[in-house]
Amino acid sequence: MTSAEPLLSVRDLKVHFPLDEGLVRAVEGVSFDVAPGQVFGIVGESGCGKSVTMKAILRLVEPPGRIVGGQILWRRPRQAGEASSQTEEIDLAQLERNGREMRSLRGAEIALIPQEPMAAFSPVHTIGDQIREAIVLHQSVSQREARRLALEIFHDVGMPMPEQRLEAYSWQLSGGLRQRAVIAMALSCNPRLLIADEPTTAVDVTTQAQVLRLLRELQARRNSAIIFITHDLGVIAQMADYVMVMYLGLVMEQGPVDDIFHAPKHPYTQALLRSIPSVNSTPRAALPTVSGSLPHPFNRPPGCPFHPRCPQFMPGRCEAAVPELLPVGPRQMASCFLYQAAEVPA
Repeated sequence: MTSAEPLLSVRDLKVHFPLDEGLVRAVEGVSFDVAPGQVFGIVGESGCGKSVTMKAILRLVEPPGRIVGGQILWRRPRQAGEASSQTEEIDLAQLERNGREMRSLRGAEIALIPQEPMAAFSPVHTIGDQIREAIVLHQSVSQREARRLALEIFHDVGMPMPEQRLEAYSWQLSGGLRQRAVIAMALSCNPRLLIADEPTTAVDVTTQAQVLRLLRELQARRNSAIIFITHDLGVIAQMADYVMVMYLGLVMEQGPVDDIFHAPKHPYTQALLRSIPSVNSTPRAALPTVSGSLPHPFNRPPGCPFHPRCPQFMPGRCEAAVPELLPVGPRQMASCFLYQAAEVPA
């Protein structure tokens, strides 16, 4: 696989939840690429569709939710015996959610660090048993070899007293150690793509710094790609190479992290960045906030979904149509009418 070819390509992904109260369009036409070795950040307020996008990639969207459109193209080297330069392209959106092929991919080639580490482990089995089970499931190794590999990955993630921790239960570990154990579980089969869904939400600031440093070190050592999902722009600035900003299931802006932070184009991105505390902020002064609140999922506004909260709202245009995601610079794209020429009446 060449470095220029994306590892994962998501094209016009749509995920809907038909409920008795109405239709929730959780993801409504999201497109992006993840390159090998890249840290791809997805940021936005709670309820913007970040985690649903992740679940769609892993085919873990809970019923009645379902993928109603788009492609999730996963690329991997072809089987042994064929030219190494050739790649196999699989549309994950077309695979059965619990089918054999999807189950063989999930965990082995695409792994997940979930948001809540306590919920990631069974409380009645030791952590070592669960990691060994994952290794044996995806690799042709003995139980003895699986234990050796589990111990090796515990060393890699900096787990103190790894032999003892393998025999411990999840509820016997602190939050920071549980987070390391979850990372070890995700990395146990050496996946090519790691999806980290708010991995530092349930830990303190000191542990958060340790976890972020650990993920960066492991990513550089293994050259794996990471999709990093968070609402914390400070974490994104530290971790990501490329950023996608989401709002109400749509992509508002995407581009390299330096461009997004130093020259944001979309009013939503600009508002999010203004709300970040700074060492230069005036003491005791209230921080700027994004005006208004996220609309109810059953009552999506027409046109651009951000227009009711946008300080640069253009009446007669922003509420009339959804702007396309188009280039707004050499490396950035934004979905905003501020950067799109008005249509000339016939």
